[in-house]
Amino acid sequence: MKPILKTLLLLFVAVFALQSCEDQDDVRVSSDLQVNDFIWKGLNQFYLYQADIPNLADDRFANQDALNSFLSGYDEPKTLFDALLYKSQDRFSWIVDDYTVLEQELQGTSKSNGVDFRLARISSGSDNLVGFVRYIIPNSDASTKDIKRGELFTGINGTQLTISNYQALIAADTYTLNFATLSGSTIQSNGKTLSLTKTTLDENPILINKVITSGSHKIGYLMYNGFYANYDAQLNAAFGELKAQGITDLILDLRYNGGGSVLTATRLASMITGQFTDKIFAKEKWNAKINTYFESDDPESLNNRFVDKIDGTAINSLNLTKVYVITTDATASASELVINGLVPYISVVQVGETTVGKNVGSITLYDSPTFGKANRNPNHKYAMQPLVLKIINASGFGEYADGLTPTYAQNEQVETMGVLGDPSEPLLSTTISKITGSGKKAIENKSKQFSAVADSKILSGIRNQMYIDEAPEGLLRSLK
Repeated sequence: MKPILKTLLLLFVAVFALQSCEDQDDVRVSSDLQVNDFIWKGLNQFYLYQADIPNLADDRFANQDALNSFLSGYDEPKTLFDALLYKSQDRFSWIVDDYTVLEQELQGTSKSNGVDFRLARISSGSDNLVGFVRYIIPNSDASTKDIKRGELFTGINGTQLTISNYQALIAADTYTLNFATLSGSTIQSNGKTLSLTKTTLDENPILINKVITSGSHKIGYLMYNGFYANYDAQLNAAFGELKAQGITDLILDLRYNGGGSVLTATRLASMITGQFTDKIFAKEKWNAKINTYFESDDPESLNNRFVDKIDGTAINSLNLTKVYVITTDATASASELVINGLVPYISVVQVGETTVGKNVGSITLYDSPTFGKANRNPNHKYAMQPLVLKIINASGFGEYADGLTPTYAQNEQVETMGVLGDPSEPLLSTTISKITGSGKKAIENKSKQFSAVADSKILSGIRNQMYIDEAPEGLLRSLK
């Protein structure tokens, strides 16, 4: 979306923010209600499902006094926020009490010991959990220690992980993992322990970038774990390396990528292609109030188009007509946007598992006159990340709330996780076979299945995200 148009929208919102409460400016909001007042007004203006929530209706409150009376019924901001969500449709909106942490998380910075893992129930109906190491983040505490992909753990500090205690145990800055071994369908402690310490860690989302030669094929393999706009220059450089080596095919591994920036997704799609510059990659649809404003002023503001530059630097485009994408049930949001956005233009071969199914996006709202960073309320640091838009591709398709189904289905198995980037790793091996035409079938799922509960990205605050990058403060500054 164009910066100036976004700015106009936010100014429009600021002017009409209290349109439903004619006399609200005449009544002060007491200090104890300031956060709740921000929550209601922000959701009333921006929330994608505003029209479906009676308590967010424009005419719900006659004036500020009436709104204050309603807000005083909620002692905790999060309680009010949760009460105003459209639960049947919204699995992804959230609120934080420190926007500094939120801003860092959206750029791939979090407090982490470097172990990316998934937690699952040990067996159906059990409250006991088991953790699986998915990968180790470089330059972390874990990267210097004896721990690797595929290892299992069932306890922390000698305490069995359960549904009721895992969040508290994993929240500690330092803890000791208690490892286990899977034998058949049985998980048993193997006596191994390892102490890990969290640090503030910047995770470069480009985990692996290499070329695999198989017969006449030079296959580029990129494992990409997060759409963080501050790494877009590095992503472009990675594509430059693949292009320089003359790859014939590309495998984009998004199996653990929970999403991120819409801008980065657009740029990544442009790197894969290059022949569609200025064509529509994706279209946005906001709530009725905001969408009407955009459509009457400039419908183009709702389009995200393929690009050929990043901040003035030419994109290293591969001009491919087919791309292979590895997915799991942890692949979400901006990852799904790339897949769905490319489908109208090139062949997208998806290998692995059905994705999460997040076709909606968010923006960060602050307690300020325009809901942007400028002139934020100094009395608190609350911010919201509510869903504000739905996104569809150039063909008008965006109904994938149940996930995107793979072309070739294959589950990632705990017993055979393999080494990421190694041609023999099961999901990568199957994908290579589809490129080379070796005829290999997807591996049948014959091992024990585990019901997923959470993963390290969710627990560290990096939820399944697809968000508009530029904060309102930056948009307002663009006019100065």
